Amino acid sequence: MSFQLDSRLQQDCIHLGRFELCRLLLMNDSQYPWFILVPELEGIKEIHQLDVKQRQQLMEESCYLAENLSALYRPDKINIASLGNIVSQLHLHHVIRYQSDKAWPAPVWGAFNTIPYDDAQLGRYLMRLKDKLTACQFII
Repeated sequence: MSFQLDSRLQQDCIHLGRFELCRLLLMNDSQYPWFILVPELEGIKEIHQLDVKQRQQLMEESCYLAENLSALYRPDKINIASLGNIVSQLHLHHVIRYQSDKAWPAPVWGAFNTIPYDDAQLGRYLMRLKDKLTACQFII
């Protein structure tokens, strides 16, 4: 059985690229820089289901993403979480947070209706990300 991205993630996100283990997605909500890592493994719902090497690779990719997003955006906080209550497929959210964002200090999940990126915004994001995330093979 080959990897299939959950339909909800397909619907809500923009596919940016791939790391060694994970697919990199951008949540299509311009209110927050919000990235998602999805290990490209079929049937995985929880981190403990990964073997040791996969766990280490997931942590490496998550930390690499967080370090570079921190340098790029200078956030007050990066929220990193794996919830899976709606999408059970294992995925890690990396949400850039500022004390000035409209949901602060509450979680961003479901706080407000999404505002999708327009083409110009998306183009600017991609240029900045491609310069910073050199370990990612960008698709878009």
